[in-house]
Amino acid sequence: MKMIKDERLKIQNLKNIRIAYIIQTAGILAILGYDLVTKGFDEMMDNPLWFVFMISTIVSAYLSMSISADHESTKKNPKKSLWISIAVLSLITAIFVLVMSLTDGINMGLMIGGIIFICGIAPIIYLYYLRLKRDEDITEE
Repeated sequence: MKMIKDERLKIQNLKNIRIAYIIQTAGILAILGYDLVTKGFDEMMDNPLWFVFMISTIVSAYLSMSISADHESTKKNPKKSLWISIAVLSLITAIFVLVMSLTDGINMGLMIGGIIFICGIAPIIYLYYLRLKRDEDITEE
């Protein structure tokens, strides 16, 4: 297969890939929705399509972050944004720990809070890395 050199064809190819991804995701959601209605939430999560849907959503989110980091204005200080994001994440985690501790006990609250913190810190650090990389690229030019 030949490499596409025309910019218009590259853009059209990307649009086609996006449409195929949307249709694929809609199909997966329809199957998972059917499982949810007929078998319940636990059975839906046991379906291998749930894993495929979660992985594709996470990959799509990380790819979108790399584009949005390049699109941001250059006036943002990456370290300041990092510390603000960590402070907000810590506040949200503390609220979840408090609420879960009151309802399900301190162990469950700490476990849920830890999971939320770990799941939240990964994209924050990745975005910080992208902003640093962008700033280095700007200073090199």
